[in-house]
Amino acid sequence: MPTFTAPDGTELAYHVTGEGEPLVCLPGGPMRASAYLGDLGGLPGHRRLVMLDLRGTGDSAVPADPATYRCDRQVADVEALRDHLGLDRLDVLAHSAGGDLALLYAAAHPRRVRTLTLVTARARALGVDFTEEHRREAAALRVAEPWYGAAYDAYEAVWAGSATDADWDAVAPFFYGRWDAAAQAHAASDLEQSNLEAGELYASAGAFDPGAACAAAAALDARVLVLVGELDGTPLPRVAAVVAGMFHRAELAVLPGAGHFPWLDDPGGFTRIIATFLDAAGTSGSGADQVKSPVDLRTSGT
Repeated sequence: MPTFTAPDGTELAYHVTGEGEPLVCLPGGPMRASAYLGDLGGLPGHRRLVMLDLRGTGDSAVPADPATYRCDRQVADVEALRDHLGLDRLDVLAHSAGGDLALLYAAAHPRRVRTLTLVTARARALGVDFTEEHRREAAALRVAEPWYGAAYDAYEAVWAGSATDADWDAVAPFFYGRWDAAAQAHAASDLEQSNLEAGELYASAGAFDPGAACAAAAALDARVLVLVGELDGTPLPRVAAVVAGMFHRAELAVLPGAGHFPWLDDPGGFTRIIATFLDAAGTSGSGADQVKSPVDLRTSGT
């Protein structure tokens, strides 16, 4: 398992799988180990995935200072990974809460981002958040599901601030396009893969400056893909369209029948959308123009 050292001395781990040019993947949660991303629907057949375990998650070390769990403080970790890999520019894929980290990285290091793929991603960094009304709107799409009644009652407890652990478990089906065995196993792994303390600090006060981030997004020259599931409420497709509109080189893709983890709901459709976007962005070549003294990813284990 390859590792590198963050500027504050924390040892961070990443996992590599697949062939082709590197695609750096930032997990969400917030602060969930990258293992939950699995193989992103078979995306390693198109790109070499470099999946970062954020500090204090997965195989990465716990930092000495818990304040460094805050999202903006982790931008330096992504830049340290880029430098460690020897890449002049990164293709970045971010899921869910990882979207905020990717947005802050792009704002801080715009010349280091070649493409940005935001998968059902949060955009609090841009001043866009997902509300109870958004979740209710998405939940209404699932009224015919056999699990809907119990799950919606649990959602009411979440919105009222009185949710138990059982209520949180019960709302999980809303985040998946199909509540099948694979989705249930994926949901069941959430707690053991997540650093709850870090998650509480990730978006704490001071993490975001939406005005500055919006200005940086508007000026960003990188190609951007905003991919969202049709059934997801975090974000709704119409909210994702607002986020895409903040960039001048962005496109929106809505995956039919998919939820918050679209690579589980439609692996083929998910990988086709992303591979097509990256190919169109011109990132499927040898990459010789962007590599300085790259780490040999061929021998990096998962």
